[in-house]
Amino acid sequence: MQEVLPILVFQTDFTYKEGAIASMYGVVRSVNRNVEIITATHELPQYDIWSASYRLHQYVEFWPKGTVFVSVVDPGVGTERKACVALTEDGYYIVTPDNGSLTHVLRHNGIKEVRQIDETINRLPSTRGTSVFHGRDLFGYCAAKLASGKISYEEVGPAYDVKDIVTMDVLEGRVSHKKAEGIIEIDDPNFGNLWTNIPTEELLNNGFAYGEDVHILLKRGEEIIFDRDVRFDKTFGNVAKGEPILYNNELMNASLALSQGSFLKTYDAGFGPDYTITITGKED
Repeated sequence: MQEVLPILVFQTDFTYKEGAIASMYGVVRSVNRNVEIITATHELPQYDIWSASYRLHQYVEFWPKGTVFVSVVDPGVGTERKACVALTEDGYYIVTPDNGSLTHVLRHNGIKEVRQIDETINRLPSTRGTSVFHGRDLFGYCAAKLASGKISYEEVGPAYDVKDIVTMDVLEGRVSHKKAEGIIEIDDPNFGNLWTNIPTEELLNNGFAYGEDVHILLKRGEEIIFDRDVRFDKTFGNVAKGEPILYNNELMNASLALSQGSFLKTYDAGFGPDYTITITGKED
């Protein structure tokens, strides 16, 4: 029986406009033709480490234990930032520049150990003259060696303190009786939904209820971009086409959508710490 190898899952900001992805996947197949490669996305916003971090958090836990994830959004490629492989508390490997991309996984999954990739043995030997394509030459190559069993995790390179992992500030959502405050933490770019950092369960435990109207105040800095009542409900079809809704997304956080439309485009919105949201329930 053929050995079942860990899956390799890739996310980058490379796009499909030229040959970067083909060469990166080619390196993996050259290490071991039986390693299964899955694309999460190659359409992350350019240089957006925050999105790389959040997207890992979005999907890592739904894969088989032992899956190896390669995440490359690397504006500091070739500089002194560490190249690493993190082992999460729940048994996944993440191969990535240590530039903030582990922020959400560290926070939500926990990281048991992290190792710096030893470039003297875990970098593609034929590419030592270039410093601008670590997705192929370092991350993809090392991940392929790890997934195929050519190296153990301990052979990735030296361990360093998990406390030294580079992280970005993550704001907490705050919920009290019939009032919640948070940020738009990420978007759903295809459908134009906006995901907050406010757990829906916290709303339900603090006087909010499905089927009721709530007031939404959405701001970009000091600029008000949305200020009106909307329905708080379980799914998009519970409001009329074109109507806004506050719903529970797949990560169990309160999120804004426009039924069969794009909240993102309609209200010229975005995500990040500048996009703040206040949710207020109706008094009894």
